[in-house]
Amino acid sequence: MAKAKDTKADSGSITAYSVKTKTKNVPMVDPVIDVKSGRYIATGKDSDGNKMAAIMSKATAEEHIKKGNAKKGSGWS
Repeated sequence: MAKAKDTKADSGSITAYSVKTKTKNVPMVDPVIDVKSGRYIATGKDSDGNKMAAIMSKATAEEHIKKGNAKKGSGWS
């Protein structure tokens, strides 16, 4: 009985932890990925309008942009 390892890859959208509602894997609405200090940070809002952010690797960020799940923000060269 194997469990699914990562729900991010299954759903295709970027998910993050919501500090306000204290829930995990909340999907972001219209995420934008910025590069700040060499880190790739996706920022967006949840369905209720609360701000969210998630830090990810370069490969993950490029994959989400390629699939159309996110847009490029500032800091990309």
